[in-house]
Amino acid sequence: MGVVTSAPQSVWSLAAPLLEGPVWVARDAALWFVDIKGHKIHRYDPETGDKRSWDAPDQVGFVLPAARGGFVAGLKTGLAHFDPETGAFTQLVDPEPEKPGNRLNDATVCPDGRLWFGTMDDAEAADSGAVYRLAADGGCVASTPFCSITNGPAISPDGRTLYHIDTLGGLIFACDLAPDGSLSNRREFARIPNDQGYPDGPTVDAEGCLWVGLYKGSAVRRYSPAGELLETVEFPVDAITKIAFGGPDLKTVFATTANKHLTPEEKAANPSSGDLFCFRVSVPGVAGTLVREGV
Repeated sequence: MGVVTSAPQSVWSLAAPLLEGPVWVARDAALWFVDIKGHKIHRYDPETGDKRSWDAPDQVGFVLPAARGGFVAGLKTGLAHFDPETGAFTQLVDPEPEKPGNRLNDATVCPDGRLWFGTMDDAEAADSGAVYRLAADGGCVASTPFCSITNGPAISPDGRTLYHIDTLGGLIFACDLAPDGSLSNRREFARIPNDQGYPDGPTVDAEGCLWVGLYKGSAVRRYSPAGELLETVEFPVDAITKIAFGGPDLKTVFATTANKHLTPEEKAANPSSGDLFCFRVSVPGVAGTLVREGV
């Protein structure tokens, strides 16, 4: 029996080019996410229906809540601190100053508060992106081989396995994650043929299963920790970028989608593309961790 208990439905009609990075923020009981190409940060309160948006100074790949307050944002120009009270962005570090064609794309927080994030070629062609971790000294450590579009990473509930994705290659990798932040034993976890969709953002649930959005695949897939495909959630739109578990029981799944690849005629025929969706599940997600800078 599957864990999905309701079908996906649109809860915020945005028709956005590229929604990404959903994250449930427990301290304000709301979902935060971004529109990368629209240079927007969005906040959605499912209890009240309140919707708020902020302008970003450039493409923004993610926002994750910081222990010191506010958020760490992944901009095209690097990591920045975002204060939603003022709307201000303060630059922290640029991991790739020598690669002006790259941008930050996706991120997660380890159970110990360490930030992990990926970069990618904004033109989606050159193998110039990698997964980084933010080191204690404020520098950024490249931790994976380079590829064109990185997605993830995601980290198992016990903090011992890190998953990252080569989107154009259709490959999901797993690595052993040591307490010092080093990776080893990189291996293929799952492979998705391009004609089934491109693996996008990954997320883990409380059972350690990996959920992956499919860009141009009209679905989200759930894999066991051993890489076995357990369940597929079909969507009425074709580009699902990432999911996040939220709500008081962490059993409401929010999904971001995109429409940047569609023609004007296709957008008119698929008006829900680029919306925020949600559905319910019987297995909860994992409570989020605040970003602790200097770990």
